[in-house]
This record gives sequence, structure tokens and C-alpha cells, in this order.
Amino acid sequence: MQTPIPLLHYHTAAPRLETDRLLLRGCQATDLPAFAAMWAEPDFYRYLGGQPLAEEDVWTKLQRTAGHWPLMGFGYWAVEEKATGHFLGLIGFSDFHRAMEPSIQGVPEIGWVLAPHSHGKGYATEAIRAVLAWGDEQFGRARTVCIIDPQNQASLRVAEKCGYRLIGEAIYKEQPILLLERAAG
Repeated sequence: MQTPIPLLHYHTAAPRLETDRLLLRGCQATDLPAFAAMWAEPDFYRYLGGQPLAEEDVWTKLQRTAGHWPLMGFGYWAVEEKATGHFLGLIGFSDFHRAMEPSIQGVPEIGWVLAPHSHGKGYATEAIRAVLAWGDEQFGRARTVCIIDPQNQASLRVAEKCGYRLIGEAIYKEQPILLLERAAG
């Protein structure tokens, strides 16, 4: 049986977080068109299974993202650019019960997906640092992990900047994946 992720404060919805340039907020139904457009861009889905998703499947992902908060007390935020109000993607913590070895169930898994037009601007690092600060308060500075496609050099650099270190390789959905962790403390 899975050990529950320890939370100091249980949240049923995503609290608002802000950085200098970004607003991190709960997902909304109105995010669907922008999120579906992202999933149609090869530069977006290249490291996320390598296939575009139909709007119906993107809607399911958005619902799963929103549903994580009331079920787990944590989840993903929608990332919005303050200057324009544009939806840029999602970032947050999950426990997707991934069928992989070594298992990461019961460990907060951080993840991020941002629109290709926002890449190279430091948005991912800025948002991840805000989410990690929130996570340190909520999880008591517990160990967190992330998985990244070995070819996704940009995400690997962002993870390293945010304190994640490679701890091994795994196979997830019949594809090689790198497992990184940010140690507790």
C-alpha cells in the first residue's frame, strides 16, 4: 500500500502564487483552447509521448489536473503571464501512481509543461522556484522527484538549476526516462 504524501496544510483548490512575471492559479475550463493548441504543437509534445492529443484527451488531462487538489491536497497550477494574461502551461506536484520501477508513488513528483513560445525566457525556472517554495512549506521540505525524457536537455537544465540531481534511469510506458530528486532538508 502506498504511503500518503505528508502535508502540513491540506488544500482543496490551488492557492494563488505570484512571481515577478507570472501568476500561478487553479485551472479553469477556459484554459482548454490554449492547452489544446499546445498539445497540437510538435515542439510541445515531442518529449511527452511524441504524439499530439485530441481536444477530448486534453480536456481529460485538464480535469485530472484540477481533480488532484481535492483528492490529494496538492496539484498543478495553471501558469499565466501577468503582462498579457496568456495561459502558458501547467506546473505543480502530483502522485499519478505511475507504474514504473523504481516506484515514486508516495513521493511528491514535480512536473511542468509550458507552451513553446514561452521557452527560453526563464519562465519555467521562475515558476518552479515558486512551486518548490510552496512545496517546502506544505511537505516539510520532504524529498521530491521528477521524471524527464533523456533527450529533453532544456528541462534537464531547468531541473538542475532548481536543485534536482539525477538518481537513475527507468522505463515508463516502454520508454526510457530519467529520474531526478531534490533531497529533503
